[in-house]
Amino acid sequence: MAKYLLLKHYRGAPAPVNDVPMDQWTPEEVSAHIQYMRDFAKRLEDTGEFVDAQALAPEGMWVRYGGEGRPPVTDGPFPETKDLIAGWMVIDVDSQERALELAAELSAAPGAGGEPIHEWLEVRPFLHEPETITE
Repeated sequence: MAKYLLLKHYRGAPAPVNDVPMDQWTPEEVSAHIQYMRDFAKRLEDTGEFVDAQALAPEGMWVRYGGEGRPPVTDGPFPETKDLIAGWMVIDVDSQERALELAAELSAAPGAGGEPIHEWLEVRPFLHEPETITE
């Protein structure tokens, strides 16, 4: 089994087919989207492939060390220009092909008008430490 991170983006990814931003959806469309995500996660829980998932608020910033005795440095007042992650899901599957299959299915979550979004999801395998060979 291998773990994969499925990343959903607010912006920064290629435009989806149904490219209406979530803040322009009706409450019913938002509810349908969230229910799709819950049902998808439940199905993966039942197969043992679900690890965790979280939605993220659009507000965020980059931060880095500012030096000894100095405050952290942040990225400034232009958050609308950066890539933002909408949420993520961690899955534990038998193969990369299965990870891609599930990501493709997740990209069909409904959006505006109840139509599938067909959004692009970023699929990233977890990094594994190389095995140590002892003789």
